[in-house]
Amino acid sequence: MIVFYSAIKKFHGLRASAEDELTGLDASEHGLPSAYADFAPSVEKYTAYAPADVPIVAVTGQTPVAEAIPVQKMPTFTGDGHKYTKVEIVFRESRLYALKEAMAQLGVTGMTVSHVMGFGMQKGKPEYYRGVEIETNLMPKVQVDIVISKVPVRDVIETAKRVLYTGHIGDGKIFVYDVENVVRIRTGEEGYDALQDDE
Repeated sequence: MIVFYSAIKKFHGLRASAEDELTGLDASEHGLPSAYADFAPSVEKYTAYAPADVPIVAVTGQTPVAEAIPVQKMPTFTGDGHKYTKVEIVFRESRLYALKEAMAQLGVTGMTVSHVMGFGMQKGKPEYYRGVEIETNLMPKVQVDIVISKVPVRDVIETAKRVLYTGHIGDGKIFVYDVENVVRIRTGEEGYDALQDDE
């Protein structure tokens, strides 16, 4: 094996060039932007693989008025005198169940939980791909969305701050949005009633 691999190393080489390693062997060896379904190359990289007879059209957003599709304005919810607020919290996954229990004790009747990736000013934790440090480092986080009306917004914010605080970088952030309407699909209830428990 030593003789065999020594011959390959001398006449062909045992590893790809530094340029091919950075570009990726999918492109240099196979002519593909990516051979893996879970890796999504940026849109700009696909232009190199477009057929020569297919023109690449740049989307500028400057559509003539005559060709533009008119935007239909949806009817505005007249309201029922209540204010609806969406509180979006992004934080460490390890604190999810503590937050869930605290919100349940506060009277929050529902939440949506999503796994997300993100980073702040600290740029996350350094990661490497094929020996090269990745410029944007993403950290796994959990995003919880809560829409409330009955429970005071300030109580939700203060409870989340108390439960999620560790004093370390990456504790998370809280975002607050106004919501125009809430519709419960099963019953057709709208507004305040759609946010309440079935009792």
